[in-house]
Amino acid sequence: MSKFKLDEVDLQILDMLIDNTRIPFTDIAKRLLISAGTVHVRVKKMEDQGIIMGSSLTLDYEKLGYSFIAYVGVFLNNTSQTKFVLERINEIPYVTVAHVTTGKFNIFCKIRAKDTKHAKDVIFMIDDIEGVYRTETMISLEESINDKKRLMHTIFQELD
Repeated sequence: MSKFKLDEVDLQILDMLIDNTRIPFTDIAKRLLISAGTVHVRVKKMEDQGIIMGSSLTLDYEKLGYSFIAYVGVFLNNTSQTKFVLERINEIPYVTVAHVTTGKFNIFCKIRAKDTKHAKDVIFMIDDIEGVYRTETMISLEESINDKKRLMHTIFQELD
């Protein structure tokens, strides 16, 4: 598949959608002085090309009672168990992200929990998975940077 070429209007549309995925196409159209139909067609084209893959919702986990974040490095008995272990990890709803990695850990997970006791229970769930040799946990004291927009602007500049 050839690389899809984004023009300035596409980049401006993406920029607004990154800020607010729920912004109406009519609002985007008014700001860019184009028709809402044009916005719709361009977004659809970017979806068809796989550039836009759905949209997301940002939650305030602290307000929901899940402010505790920890990262869990998972060591496996054997790398051939990776798929099986990931399937079991996927069954634990408090594991919000999991990566297969190189280096020290076989799998690296992000968990959200209510408090330290809850986090301990989640970590023990991971520890109890067949094939997990051991885990190593790091507690997040603060999420200091979580800004996809800066990366998107850098990517847009590199596309020029």
